[in-house]
Amino acid sequence: MISRRKTDAVLKRLGKLYQEMDAAYTNAASALGLSCVDCENNCCTSYFQHHTHIEWLYLFRGLEALPEETRARYIERAKEYVEAVGESLSRGEVPTVMCPLNDDGRCAVYDHRLMICRLHGVPNVILSRNGLQHFQGCFKAKKLFESNPEAPVMDRTAMYRALAGLEMELLGKRKTPPPRIDLTLAQMLVMGPPSLK
Repeated sequence: MISRRKTDAVLKRLGKLYQEMDAAYTNAASALGLSCVDCENNCCTSYFQHHTHIEWLYLFRGLEALPEETRARYIERAKEYVEAVGESLSRGEVPTVMCPLNDDGRCAVYDHRLMICRLHGVPNVILSRNGLQHFQGCFKAKKLFESNPEAPVMDRTAMYRALAGLEMELLGKRKTPPPRIDLTLAQMLVMGPPSLK
C-alpha cells in the first residue's frame, strides 16, 4: 500500500482526469445539441456498476467532507437502494432506482462523482481487447445523432487507460492483487471506504 501522501497525489491526478472527462463530455454534448434540461428520464436511475478502487476512495473523500448526519442519511438511502435493486434483479428486471446521493435532482458529491456519471449520455467509443466498441448514448442523444450522424463521437479510450494507470499506481505492487470489484455506488456506500491494505 502506498503512503497517505502518495495516495493524495494520485487522487489529485484523478481529480484532473475527471476535469478532462467533464470537458470531453461538454464538447461532445454541445456538438450534438444534447442538453439534460427538462429531460423526462433521470440518468441517476440508471443501473451502473463500478470497477475501480481509486474511484471508490475518491467518492469517500467527497463524503467525508459532508456533515456526519448527512452522510448517515445517504448511507441509509444506500441500504434501501441495495434492497430495491436486489428485488428488481431477482425478478429479472433492469433496476431503475434513484441514486442515494441524488437530492432533488442534484448530486450531493458532484465534484466527486464517478466516471460513468460524468460520461454517460453522449455517443462514444472505446478501444478495448475486444476491438472498437460503440455506445449510442442516452435516448435523447440517439435521436439527435440519427438526425446529425456527422457529429463527433467522444472517444473514451485514453481516459479509461489513464484511469486504469491511476488504479494500478494506487494499488501498488502486491503479491496478491485485491479482488476485482463490480459494485454499485450504493454498495460502496454501505461497505464503507475500500480496504487497500
